[in-house]
Amino acid sequence: MLQAIDKITSFQGNKTLTVRRIIFSLLLATSFLALAALMFVTLSPGGHSALDLFIFACFLITLPWTIIGFWNAVIGLIIMRMAKDPIATVCPIANADPEAPLTNSTALLSCIRDEDVDALETNLNAMASNLVRARENQNFTLYVLSDTSQEVIARQEKHMVARLSDRLSGHMDVVYRRRAVNTGFKAGNIEDFCKTWGGQHAYAIVLDADSYMSVEALTGLVRRMDANPQVGILQSLVVGLPTDSAFARIFQFGMRLGMRSYTIGSAWWQGDCGPYWGHNAILRLKPFAEHCRLPQLPGKGPLSGPILSHDQVEAVLMRRAGYEVRVLPLETGSYEANPPHLLEFIRRDLRWCQGNLQYRRLLGLKGLKPVSRAQLVLAILMFLGSPAWIGFMVGAATLGMTTDYAPYRADTGAALFFSVLTMVFAPKLATVADILARKDLRKAFGGSFRILLSVAIEILYSAMLAPIMAVAHTIFMGGLAVGKSIGWGAQARDVARLPVGLVLQKLWPQTVFGLAGLFWLVHQPLDLVWPVIPVAIGPLLATVLAVATSTATLGSLAIRSTLWRIPEETIPPTELLDLHLPSLRKGSITPTQPQEISAGQSEPEPAEAG
Repeated sequence: MLQAIDKITSFQGNKTLTVRRIIFSLLLATSFLALAALMFVTLSPGGHSALDLFIFACFLITLPWTIIGFWNAVIGLIIMRMAKDPIATVCPIANADPEAPLTNSTALLSCIRDEDVDALETNLNAMASNLVRARENQNFTLYVLSDTSQEVIARQEKHMVARLSDRLSGHMDVVYRRRAVNTGFKAGNIEDFCKTWGGQHAYAIVLDADSYMSVEALTGLVRRMDANPQVGILQSLVVGLPTDSAFARIFQFGMRLGMRSYTIGSAWWQGDCGPYWGHNAILRLKPFAEHCRLPQLPGKGPLSGPILSHDQVEAVLMRRAGYEVRVLPLETGSYEANPPHLLEFIRRDLRWCQGNLQYRRLLGLKGLKPVSRAQLVLAILMFLGSPAWIGFMVGAATLGMTTDYAPYRADTGAALFFSVLTMVFAPKLATVADILARKDLRKAFGGSFRILLSVAIEILYSAMLAPIMAVAHTIFMGGLAVGKSIGWGAQARDVARLPVGLVLQKLWPQTVFGLAGLFWLVHQPLDLVWPVIPVAIGPLLATVLAVATSTATLGSLAIRSTLWRIPEETIPPTELLDLHLPSLRKGSITPTQPQEISAGQSEPEPAEAG
């Protein structure tokens, strides 16, 4: 199998991509049928009752993303270890002349709504300053596209833009625009830009308020678009910024372990139908403006009107227009800040949930590529898996308590359990083994002992977090059915201790679910139920976990202990030093100095705090 995949990766073209997709589909289908058969046999004692069939159906709904995640990671690891050039294997546009002059105009779009202006100014000033320092600024224009609703913040934004304009005078134009009404949310914000200024630029690099990109990342995207006119959207691989939030540290450490292998594996079969994540990506403006305008969904209720999860829809529309959508799986200079606490993480996820469920109305769009249509279906299943998982757990517990015989076959049940466990954890553990085997990576992640300890805690925390999120998704989807919506407001980005009362108010359903799970556990033999203990304990401790991981104290302790360390904290890249991140001040062990401006070249003044 390894040789077959390696051989396939040596070629490019539509036929090769078709073969890859056939191979991936066969892997998915075989895995799905095997696990489904195991579950069906496991439920066979006493025949298949209505409850058995309910459990079986819920299990099937939860499978697709588990299987896809496993095979994406496996294929990605194989390519990383065996292919001569892993990036070129999955993204054949990867090579671009780093010395080629930038001749096309590029807009940097900072899309904001009620954000921390000081933090935003620091990021934008650093990006623009670095472009000037590298003498790559001539064809960039910075646009601050505001949908801010609060007048106080709007005034701060205007002052910020005035300061940026003064610092960048003669180096880069800075344009500020504020919409009175945020029609269409972020997608509408960018659409308005396209109508007003889109014709002045060849490309646009979309930035969120917490986005930060190095000179190499920015110019690399532009040069690759110059060299590949068939590409409509090129998405960079975004990694989390070093943080002093304990919650974000644990989350992004786990993400970082498998991110590159997963992305390479998915790019191997998605190819020119790649993802667009809505930020830290470059758009070819003419086809984007012509073909990627989002439809308004008809009807009433939260699943009608503007599409919240705009990015995937824009990607499939760009592909329908004949342009490629690619992801560049390089961990080089493209950053974002992750939610600082559990409540913000849940709120972001619920907004994505509502947006993804809107895709049901788009499955019938004419002209979509089969892979694009499959991506929309999978995006819906990503969140439908949560109520299915809740149904599976409740159904299985009910079955165990309402029968006077063993309702499950022990042999196939054990095989099923360890098969799913392998699919969930094997890719991450394989990545850990790869890190431990390489001295440079081992040091970058904090050393062997801290890596193993960080991984163990992260796996336990993830196991407890999963049911907390599943309960949140399930309740939210129930609310959607009766007309409730998440809306689109400002995002919390600062580390701050959550009030216990607020957390109890938000997470009481998880606590009730945890109490019910604990009641069930204490009435079962420990040797049978030990694997699912974190599933019950996680929701029960939801309030404790949310409050504890939101505190600056735990975050500082994690930094000092170097737990959940990422490479950027061990040896901070030069471009991150201008951000003055607390985690780098507290935890870096090999600080580097910002690059000096050459004599005769004026440098924009640093952003002022306050």
